[in-house]
Amino acid sequence: MSPHPMHGPNRFKLGVFSANSDGGLTLTKVPERWTAQWKDVVAVAQMADKAGIEFFLPIARWKGFGGEMNSREWSYETFTFAAALSGVTERIALFSTVHVPMVHPVYAAKALATVDQASGGRAGLNIVCGWSPEEFGMFGLELIEDRYGQGMEWFDILKRIHADTRPFDYDGKYYKLKNVSGRPGPVQTPRPVTLNAAFSPPGRDFAAKAVDCLFTTFSTIEKGKDTITDMKTRAAAEGRDVGVYTTCHVVCRESQSEAEDYYEHYAVEMEDTVSVDHYMGAKEKNSGSHAAEDYKLHRKRFAGGAGTYPLIGTPARIADEMVAMCEAGFAGTTVSFVNYLKELPYFLEHVLPRLKAAGVRL
Repeated sequence: MSPHPMHGPNRFKLGVFSANSDGGLTLTKVPERWTAQWKDVVAVAQMADKAGIEFFLPIARWKGFGGEMNSREWSYETFTFAAALSGVTERIALFSTVHVPMVHPVYAAKALATVDQASGGRAGLNIVCGWSPEEFGMFGLELIEDRYGQGMEWFDILKRIHADTRPFDYDGKYYKLKNVSGRPGPVQTPRPVTLNAAFSPPGRDFAAKAVDCLFTTFSTIEKGKDTITDMKTRAAAEGRDVGVYTTCHVVCRESQSEAEDYYEHYAVEMEDTVSVDHYMGAKEKNSGSHAAEDYKLHRKRFAGGAGTYPLIGTPARIADEMVAMCEAGFAGTTVSFVNYLKELPYFLEHVLPRLKAAGVRL
């Protein structure tokens, strides 16, 4: 069996993020915004697969963010999403994103193993402990303070189901389970690759114990180095090594001015204002995914790509920034676009060769 793509040889790995949801990561009203039609999702996944992109990462959304477009209301459930894509791709890693409080660990273990079997060992799991009160309300749940405590129990149960050959009982604070078992297990041993996205100290502590990859945000690449150092220290204290990744939204054009003009157009002139206000307010109050100053300084980034780092410019400019991320210590990044089907081909054709020439990808 080939190694999981997240363990592949490229120094700087790439993933396509949020293509399972309308709008992708944008909160814009432009008519060309991503609508996440299934045939288009498949085309993008196959395009990324053929180009050697390492992973396909969906978001988990149950409710939209209001405004004129109500972005993210249209989104595919991520276990079935990954399972369906496993039949039409060959090499790319297929992650599922799971909200711990909404999905029981016994079910999650079975679903994840199913995806891993179907894909020949290409499954991955993005563990989200939750932040949206409105989505919790849909399930009759309330946000709790110790979300990562619950997440740790959830992960322990899933891990044991995949590793244990005999049924077991579990007596925790959040889960009290009897005679737990589940087969088949995953193809990957001892479990599929895991990740979580976290900025806060509790989130990083969870990552140090439970995941292989941490996804984090930063305002500048230089400031991102501090996160890498902090995360590596926390992981080392647990006797582990956790790869640190970041997330970016991309506008790649022939000229710098063309890219910047389009970014201004879709993320400022055509922002879905009510939706941006709602999203930023909820994230700042409940998530802890960004530094406090980001909400004051970077509204454009939230409209343009959910507060991720903007890669705006020519292929050479974008490649240079990715190389700088790699040199800073990041293991890779995700990319998102206003319209994946229209914009990913240009990125693959013109940015990937530059990354190869720079020595960060084969």
